[in-house]
Amino acid sequence: MKLYYSPGACSLSPHIVLEEAGLPYEAVMASTKSHKLLDGTDYYTINPKGYVPLLELDDGQRLTEGPAIVQYIADLVPASGLAPAAGTMARYRLIEWLNFISTEVHKSYSPLFNAAMPEEGKAVYRERLLGRYRWINEQLEGRQYLMGDTFTGADAYLFTVTTWAPRVGLDLSALANLQAFQARVAARPAVQAAMKAEGLIAK
Repeated sequence: MKLYYSPGACSLSPHIVLEEAGLPYEAVMASTKSHKLLDGTDYYTINPKGYVPLLELDDGQRLTEGPAIVQYIADLVPASGLAPAAGTMARYRLIEWLNFISTEVHKSYSPLFNAAMPEEGKAVYRERLLGRYRWINEQLEGRQYLMGDTFTGADAYLFTVTTWAPRVGLDLSALANLQAFQARVAARPAVQAAMKAEGLIAK
């Protein structure tokens, strides 16, 4: 399989899940600015949407959208615990978390990275994000991870988008459960491996 990624982007989430699953894969960097691969290939010819992540399967099929990709990877290795079994309430809880992170957290960061967005508008989105994070912080009370003691694809996704907070002036230091969660996830060997591969931390 090939994972098309951009360093530190939301593609870090499936990158972490691939490492957690222990599956063989090739990571291919696709710039979100130039939309080109390192060899000059136009990324739009691979993914017409133009953004990462994209997972190319061994049979040539291509899957996009992080929440779909992490579930696909998890289902390849059921014993990994990265996703509960299909059809169980626990699986729907995972989908619930993935959707919440995608629509309420991930997308709320987009205006903060937009240079054309006025500061007044950014302040609105920071406050919205802080509200979402306060709720997440409450859900993490007494839990190691979002769904209890088992690390899932939702944890990889939340960790990834939350690493963006310092870059956009979002102060989450008062949220103790969230801070502990971020540290806990960052210490996982698979997370370290994915971040080193993307050049986010020293090897």
